[in-house]
Amino acid sequence: MADSETGISGPTPPHDPVLLAEVLAALGPVNGACVLDGTFGAGGYSRALLGAGARVIGIDRDPTVAPFVSTLSAEFPNRFRFVAGRFSELDTLAADGAIDGVVLDIGVSSMQLDQETRGFSFMRAGPLDMRMSMEGTSAADLVNTLDETALANLIFAYGEERASRRIAKAIVSVRADAPITDTKALADLIEKTIGRKPGGPHPATRTFQALRIAVNREFDELVEGLFAAERLLGEGGRLAVVTFHSLEDRIVKRFFDADKAAGTQSRHMPMAERAEARWHPVRKPVRAGAAELDRNPRARSATLRSAVRTGAAARPVNTAGLGVPGFRGGR
Repeated sequence: MADSETGISGPTPPHDPVLLAEVLAALGPVNGACVLDGTFGAGGYSRALLGAGARVIGIDRDPTVAPFVSTLSAEFPNRFRFVAGRFSELDTLAADGAIDGVVLDIGVSSMQLDQETRGFSFMRAGPLDMRMSMEGTSAADLVNTLDETALANLIFAYGEERASRRIAKAIVSVRADAPITDTKALADLIEKTIGRKPGGPHPATRTFQALRIAVNREFDELVEGLFAAERLLGEGGRLAVVTFHSLEDRIVKRFFDADKAAGTQSRHMPMAERAEARWHPVRKPVRAGAAELDRNPRARSATLRSAVRTGAAARPVNTAGLGVPGFRGGR
């Protein structure tokens, strides 16, 4: 089957990558450029970039992307290579050559949501897992071991769920009899606890988001990945970041804004000089149009922010001023 954007034959990703044309424009011109796809997934952005004449380095921590890697490696043996790892380490993983652009598609992919065995979706019964790397602490571990206060704080901080305390209390009560180990059991419990508004989102949406973010350290990964891109890209290098909820978008927005990323200036301190810009120009946020929304509902919550690297020295990693949600809690 031919790719609708590039005309390239071969297997296509299970879902369209969002804002594809806009991402290519933000990274362009890409013909002959070397672009790092830091969130490879099913390879949608990588395939389009290769079709436009770019050389591509793909990075992903999810081992299930292997079939998509094999397909592109066979089709483009001289222009595509893959490195297994986290995009927070992208400057180390791709340190052996000049990179002209970086694209990051933040959050869970449609491919992961559609695999019930991964436990990302409350729409499909499956193990309460949510680990992108398939290693380490799972969502079930958090749900069944965090104390009530810590669990409520996590759901509120990462999911912006106002009913977080009621949900945490219900979880702790139920798990006293038996561990909560599957997605349907948790989703049903949340719906029973806080109810469901007609026509509204599923009541488990925010809790599942919070657990996924915590399991995969997504905010840490995002912050570290942004600063890694800043270290990697030279003057004129382009960074395009697609996010899917307001917490991520706020971090990216403030990262590109030198003054906000520098942290809040105290009114008791002398006026500081304006922070040196590492990114300019910073484009206005881009969202999907009606045609794409009809074709790809996942694009509804997507926001693209992009900018061009200046010649200023890269900053050390610093979360001050980025609006990263705080969570304090333990086992």
